[in-house]
Order: sequence, then C-alpha cells, then structure tokens
Amino acid sequence: MGKETGPFRRRSCWFTGKTGRLLFLLFWLLPGCGFLTGCGESPSTSSRATATENAVRISWVGDSAVLSRRGQPYFIQGAGGQSRLKRLKECGGNSIRIWDDNDADRILKQADQLDLTVLFGLWVERERDGFNYYDDRAVRKQVEQIRQTVLKYRHHPSLLMWCLGNEWNLKARNISVYDEINRIAKMIHELDPDHPVTTAIGTNRAQILQLIKERCPEIDVLSVNVYGGIHELRGLLDESGWTKPYLISEFGPLGHWESKQTDWQMPIEPFSDRKSEFVRANYQKYIRPRPKNCLGSYVFLWGYKEEGTHTWYSFFDAKGRETALVGTMQTLWTGKPPENVAPVIHQMLINQREVSFQAFLPSDSLYRVEVVASDPDRDNLTYFWEIRPQAEQWLEDDFHDMPLLAEDDLIKTAHQPVTSFQLPRLPGAYRLYVYAYDTHHHVATANVPILIREDDKKSHQ
Repeated sequence: MGKETGPFRRRSCWFTGKTGRLLFLLFWLLPGCGFLTGCGESPSTSSRATATENAVRISWVGDSAVLSRRGQPYFIQGAGGQSRLKRLKECGGNSIRIWDDNDADRILKQADQLDLTVLFGLWVERERDGFNYYDDRAVRKQVEQIRQTVLKYRHHPSLLMWCLGNEWNLKARNISVYDEINRIAKMIHELDPDHPVTTAIGTNRAQILQLIKERCPEIDVLSVNVYGGIHELRGLLDESGWTKPYLISEFGPLGHWESKQTDWQMPIEPFSDRKSEFVRANYQKYIRPRPKNCLGSYVFLWGYKEEGTHTWYSFFDAKGRETALVGTMQTLWTGKPPENVAPVIHQMLINQREVSFQAFLPSDSLYRVEVVASDPDRDNLTYFWEIRPQAEQWLEDDFHDMPLLAEDDLIKTAHQPVTSFQLPRLPGAYRLYVYAYDTHHHVATANVPILIREDDKKSHQ
C-alpha cells in the first residue's frame, strides 16, 4: 500500500455516528456540493470533483517516490519554455516549465489542448537582485501576489506543480529567506491541496539542501537546476540527508559559467552537436534509469534565448530551425530517432589553423576562415557567418537582447564555407559565428571568441 505525502494529508473527517451519517447523506443527496470545499463556491472556479480528478499525487512504491496524475504514474519528460509546444508534444515531451505567470492564460490553454502539463513558476524575488527580506511591506506584497496567482490557476487541468522561486538561494545572506519560502509553501497547501509545491535551486553544496530540509518542511519536492554537475547530484542528495522526491528542473549543455575560458575570461561554447551529445549522455545515465525518488526532468531551453550567447542553450534559432538537441530529445523520449537530423560542424579554422579562441592586434588585414561540416543525411548545406560583440553581462541569467552585429561587411562572402573577414575597428571581445543549414529546417552552430586588443603603440602615446 502506498502512502500519501506532502500536501495530500488525510483529512480528519469520518462518516461515523449520527453526525457522520447526516454528513454522508448530505454529501450524496446535494449534487454540486463539493466535499470540504463549501457549497457556495463561485461558479467561476472548478468544482471539488473537477479539482480532485486533476489532482497530482505523490505516493511511495517500495522505497521510492512516484508521481501520479489522474490516477496514473507520471514521469516528467519536460522542457523549459513556452514556445513550439506542438513540436514538443511530437517529440514525446509531456510537460513544460514556466518561471512566472506572464502570459499564463495562453500558455495553459495551449498546454491543455496538447495534453501537456505545466510546472507553474511562482516568482520569488531574490536578494542578489536587490530585494530586501527585512522589508515587511515588500514581503507582504509578494505573498499577496502569489496568493492571487494560486487562486486563479489552482484548478486548471494542465497544472502539475507549483514551483516556488528560481535559484533564490544564490547569494542569499538573510536566513529568513528560507523561512519565507516555507511560509509561502504552507499558504499554497492551504489554498490548493491538490498540487505539490516545489522550489528550484542551483547549488553544488549539500549545506543548502540541508537548510531547505530543516527550514522548509512544507516543500514537497526539491527541484535542482544542474548542468555540468549532474553527476554529483546523487551524492549531494545523500550527503544532505534529503529523502523526499526531487526533480531536475533544468539540465542541458555544459553551463557557460562551467566551461573552459579564453585568456580574457570568456566562456568557450561547445559546437551544437557536442552539446547534443553531452545532453544525451547525461540523460541516459542520470535521468532515464529513473533513480530513486526522481520524478523526472526539464531540459533547458525549448526555444530561443540570449544567455551566455544566443546559441548556447537555444534548441531553435530565431526562425525556428532545429538544432541537434531537438532530435536528440525526441530519440531519448520516444526511442525513435527523427527521419532527418541536423548537420554537424566538425571544425572552425582561422588562417588554416583550428582554434578555440583567438586574440588579435588591430589590423586592416583579411583573415581566412573555414568551417568543416557534414550532414548525416547527405543534404546539401548552406552557410552564414557573422561577428557579434560578446554580451557584456554574459554571466547573468536574465533575458537580455542579443548584441547587434559588430559592423557591416566584415565578412566578405558570408554564405560560403570558406571565406575571409576583417576585424572590427573597436577593441573588445567578440564572437565569430558560423551556421550550417540543411534542407530540412535544421541548423548547426559554432563560434570562436575573438579579442581585439588595444594597440600597444597608441596606448603609450
């Protein structure tokens, strides 16, 4: 027999004695009067029967937690993002993660139409962004905003769980942040007993998990954003003594803060097929075997975003062309590879030398550049080159605009596999990008960080 956990506590109401028999009769004889929800619930909200039908449960089978939805086991094969959801469904995905309630009506409606569930983010302000948890007024305002969001969406059929905050623990110095997370989680349980509450953190320290375990008992599921350190996650859970369920709320390519760096401390981005292989290997080893207490995962990012670079995490380009990551996830989720796969970039060469980064002194010279690429399906390939400045705040995880092109006409023939380029006139950090396109709406991406140094002669004048 499985036992219920988290917010799904057994209610102390029994149909015994005279009062109990009367309640039993009222329950069955008054249609539309939901059990323990009150007969006067507004018609604009779902009835108790509907809410219970869509309830999400956590039970235990042996010594491992299992998530269930509509009475059936439910292992999360999810992706972070809110676009191209039909394609996600076609690839075998069953859930999406959103970080806040922006455009939630549209997203939930589309998810419901596609029978996708939603890990619904309830944004919690972060100390590293300047929020002050000693400011009682600001804290109360945040709680009220979350309360209103939960009341609005708690009965939506696509709702899977509430995710309270994202990486709020990073650079958090006020211990009361943990207590506030717990208070909000308790409030959510009272408002919505039919959906678990999780919180998403980013850490490689067992002490953070221990703090959540000790100070946030109302959290039902621990969500962890993890990239290059996914192999360490099991050890962190064991070291911290975390015994409740967990899910991987973000995973993907090696993080831009984890990768090798240039001499001027810029991250070196893996080529798109290498990122795809990294994701495939980690999923097969750490997620697909369904480790003890693991409820599933969300790959990052099913869409297009500037973070680190505009190609680092994006599964699609700005025009919707698919990188190898899309086909990889389809294969992992369904066991069936796509009929046609993305191209592969093997090398980028500057002046006939393979490089992972390159520094230059200011010059008007032309530099030869070449991409070596192939297509597994022998499709014809086309190419495009460009140079863009490195985003100044590349370590930040917030959305920001992609840097504009450095200058026009730096690439002499931008649509050829072999071409030449000139350096931007202004000193600074840039990236030389190349894209390889097949004839089936796929793209491979690669880039090399380049640095234009200050002219030593000018700097000493």
